[in-house]
Amino acid sequence: MLDAASPPPGGLPMTTTLITGANRGLGFEAARRLTGAGHTVYIGARDPERGRAAAARLGARFVRLDVTDDGSVQAAAASLRASGGLDVLVNNAGTAGARRPVGETTADDLAGTFETNVFGVVRVTHAFLPLLKESAAPVVVNVGSALGSRAACADRSRPEFDVAYLDYSASKSALVMLTSQYAKAFPAIRFNAVDPGYTATDLTGHQGAPVQEGAEVIVRMAAVGADGPTGGWFDNAGPAAW
Repeated sequence: MLDAASPPPGGLPMTTTLITGANRGLGFEAARRLTGAGHTVYIGARDPERGRAAAARLGARFVRLDVTDDGSVQAAAASLRASGGLDVLVNNAGTAGARRPVGETTADDLAGTFETNVFGVVRVTHAFLPLLKESAAPVVVNVGSALGSRAACADRSRPEFDVAYLDYSASKSALVMLTSQYAKAFPAIRFNAVDPGYTATDLTGHQGAPVQEGAEVIVRMAAVGADGPTGGWFDNAGPAAW
């Protein structure tokens, strides 16, 4: 486990990392770990007050970034370019969605959830691709969920089998395919999707495993380096079935 006293994972060089939705939960914990290891980390957050407070707590940097707003995303990309560039992008910002029974979930529910969990990832990734292409070892980590895994949701022995949220699960499943397509289109960039597991955050009502455990796979995959895997789906145990 990487903590504030740990060297960069695998002895990799220090990176500049942007984590969206990082003022709390998994994003904040991943930022804490990477900042503590000496990396330059940008806390991307919609709320300037909360974002700046989170960055100050960690010794990180703040950039205002609302993944649902084109202007906000473009301004954030311009800010990082002016500050020197980007090596690692962690698309962590997400919404739990409508949480209605499947038969009551509407197209508008899906549109709202996809706006953050899917379109937001595309919006941010598209805006930051020019900066990532300039990095010597660019990495993108997309934070997904086992609720978007066909294998997990079809396995009666797993808790995901009994959870049915049409909009959220569909959005996280789409995220894995986005990751695969980006990985094929940009072989010089390490694109991977991760499942942090059922973790105690605002999205779960603070039920589940500690964020320190959930953030492990995010931190690990953020540090894979130029020769690391790409186009994969990972959980804390390693490569996972999708």
